[in-house]
Amino acid sequence: MVSKRLSRMEGHRRKFMAVIDNTPECSRAVHYAGRRAKNSNGGLVMVYIIPEGDFQQWLGVEEIMRAEAMEEAETVMARAAQTVRETIGVEPEIVILEGSAAQQINTLIEEDRDIAILVLAAGSTKEGPGPLVSMIAGRATAFPIPVTVLPDNLTDEEIDALC
Repeated sequence: MVSKRLSRMEGHRRKFMAVIDNTPECSRAVHYAGRRAKNSNGGLVMVYIIPEGDFQQWLGVEEIMRAEAMEEAETVMARAAQTVRETIGVEPEIVILEGSAAQQINTLIEEDRDIAILVLAAGSTKEGPGPLVSMIAGRATAFPIPVTVLPDNLTDEEIDALC
């Protein structure tokens, strides 16, 4: 059970959340979430999740690997945020977390009660629509808020028309 969303209360605004990763479909999800945020006077939360289990090495090596992963996350997020600022005119909130993607997304949704919609984009590769989209495809309880899944064939112009 998700706690009550505060986005419609005075002093709050509805936030759209997009997960940032290195998949081609990620940019479509961010574009849609950013446009919806701008058109509804809402906010955009971009979250990057460093996968758990990547740092099971000796302590010194683990610290170096963790620092490198954080540096990569910060670089990817800075690039994505700059694109959103330039193309949409929205200042995104940037969140970098470490752990299981589904668990971290759920935790962030619970902590930030203004987040009202999670935006994902389906991939078109032979591996399937992507791990998060695949996770929600068979279960209605994957995330405690509505999830918008964009088809893999929409252009930015088509996304703008939908927003």
